[in-house]
Amino acid sequence: MTQIEKYKAFILSLSPGRLSKEQLFVQDLLLYEQQDISIYYVPYEYVNTQAKVMIIGITPGFTQMELAIRSARQDLLDGVPTGQIDQRAKKLASFAGSMRINLIDMLDQIGLPALIGIEGSRLLFEERRDLLHTTSAIRYPVFQHGKNYTGHSPPILKSAVLLRYAESILLPELLAVKDALVIPLGKAVSEIVQVFVEKGWLSEERCLFDMPHPSGANGHRKKQFEQHRTSMQQQAFQWFSR
Repeated sequence: MTQIEKYKAFILSLSPGRLSKEQLFVQDLLLYEQQDISIYYVPYEYVNTQAKVMIIGITPGFTQMELAIRSARQDLLDGVPTGQIDQRAKKLASFAGSMRINLIDMLDQIGLPALIGIEGSRLLFEERRDLLHTTSAIRYPVFQHGKNYTGHSPPILKSAVLLRYAESILLPELLAVKDALVIPLGKAVSEIVQVFVEKGWLSEERCLFDMPHPSGANGHRKKQFEQHRTSMQQQAFQWFSR
C-alpha cells in the first residue's frame, strides 16, 4: 500500500537536484509535530513479505529522506507505476552511505551470505533485494530540534506517539515478513522488538538482538560486534537450518 498519490503534487513541485531541509521540512510532508519532535512522510511503505532477512533501523535520517523523495520525484516524472515507487525509493535510500558499508561488513562476518545462498551481503542491496526487507522502528523520519532522532531522548518506549508508530506499523511488518531472520540494529531498536517478544507477539528465535547500529557515530560498534559475533553466527545458522 502506498500513499504516493496523496503527496504527488507536492513532490512534483520540488526543484530537480539535491533537496534541502528547508524544502522538505514543510507542512505538506508533516505527519506529526509536538514540542521538539517532528515526523515527516517518506515513500517507504513497500513491504517485502517474501524476504529472508529483515533489518530494522531506528528511523530514516535526513540523508535517507532526501534520497527517497528525490527518487520518487524522478519516478513520477518518468511515469513509473505508483506501486513500484516506494519499493524503488527504499532500495535506493535504505541505510544509504557509510551505514550500508558497515552493515554489509558485519553481515558478511556473521556468515549470512552462505546461509542464504549468495556470494556477499552487498547483493542484498543490489540484485538480490528480493531476499531483504528493510524498515525502521519508526517507519517515517523523526527529527528532534531539526536533527536526526537517535532513539534515546526520549526512548521510544517512553514516548506514547513513537511507541504507537512502532506498534501500529513495525509490528504488522514483522508479522507479515514471517520467514525472515530479524536483525534490529542497536539497543534502541532491540528494546522495542524485545517488548514484542515478551508480549508473545514475536518468536525470540528469529531475532538477532546483538547487532550494533552501523552508524559511524557509534564509537563502540566494533567492540560490541566482536563481543557477540560468535553467538550471532550460531543463531543465524540455527534459524536458517530449521
